[in-house]
Amino acid sequence: MSSRDDILTSIRANLPRVDRPLPHVPLFDDEPPASLLSAFKVNLHRMGGVFLDPPTTGDMLAPARAKIADAKIVCSVVPEIAGNRDIAGVDAPRDLADADFAIVRASFAVAETRSVLLSDADLDVNSVAYLAQHLIVRLDPADIVVNLHHVFRQPEFRDRHTPISTPGHRPRRTSKACSFTARKACARCRCCRSHERSATS
Repeated sequence: MSSRDDILTSIRANLPRVDRPLPHVPLFDDEPPASLLSAFKVNLHRMGGVFLDPPTTGDMLAPARAKIADAKIVCSVVPEIAGNRDIAGVDAPRDLADADFAIVRASFAVAETRSVLLSDADLDVNSVAYLAQHLIVRLDPADIVVNLHHVFRQPEFRDRHTPISTPGHRPRRTSKACSFTARKACARCRCCRSHERSATS
C-alpha cells in the first residue's frame, strides 16, 4: 500500500460520525425566466457562443453539418453526426490537440450561467472538450435548469465526475462554442484509466 493509500484510509477511518440533518438550502427560483431556452441563448451569446437553431423542416442537424463541412479534423462522440477521427482509437488525451471541432452532448445546461455539464460519461476522453478548437454541444431544451442551485440536485452532478464546462470560456484555447437544440476534467476517463493500468503494471 502506498503512502497516499495510507493517508486516504486514515482519513476515511477518522471521518466525524455526526448524525445531523443538513440545513435546507432554497433553490432561489421564485421568479424563473419565462423561457429557460431563451435565457440560455441570451447568456450564451453574451459570452461569444453561437446558438444554432434547427430548421423547422428538413435535416435538423444541417446547421451543425455546415459548421464542420470545411474542418480538417472532427471528433464526434454523438452517433448522429459522424466525425473523421474515431475517439475509440485515441491512446492519450494529448492526441486530440489538433482537433478543429469536437461534437458532444451535454447532460444538462444552466440558463442563468449559460453553462453546460459535460461528464466523463458524455465525453469518453475528457480532453476532447478542452483541446478542440471549437466545441459543438448538443442539448435538449428539456434539460435546461434555472440556476446552479438546481445543478447540485441533478443525479449526473452527484454520480459522475462532472465539472461545469462553460461555452465561450474554456481553458487552453480561445474558442467559440456552438450549441443547438435537438433533442471532471476528471481523472477517470478511458484514457486516464488506461494510464493508471500502465503505471501499476
